[in-house]
Amino acid sequence: MQQINALAPQMGHAAHLARSRLEARLSQYDVTPVQTHVLLYLFHHGGQAPQCQLTAFLKVKPSTANGILDRLEEKGMVERSVSGADARRRFITLTDKGRQQQALFRKNFQAAEEQMLRGLTPEEVETFRTLLGRIIRNLEEDQIP
Repeated sequence: MQQINALAPQMGHAAHLARSRLEARLSQYDVTPVQTHVLLYLFHHGGQAPQCQLTAFLKVKPSTANGILDRLEEKGMVERSVSGADARRRFITLTDKGRQQQALFRKNFQAAEEQMLRGLTPEEVETFRTLLGRIIRNLEEDQIP
């Protein structure tokens, strides 16, 4: 395999560019991409979710999720509460400020995606999504220690 045609470096470069462009768009709101994912996740789950589900969605350690949620709580975008039935179970809830901000984030995500897919036909986009999904599944199945 020639290094010039290797797919992994191209994928890495594309991911880097996509992330940096999105971070630039979101910097005006004083949030990180992962914080926006949290807010959008909560919005799509009725404004509230158990912290354990949110941690699983983010695919991070509970301590990492706590740090992300600490920052969002400091910014007034989420609140944490304890379940009445089980004090060990915590819920994360969007605040009014969090709801307002997530609408802006959604627009920025859409703009970033439109830029990324500019010039591709709907059929090409669907093929790309299918192939990328297959690549992701292959990588998730890789059990290298």
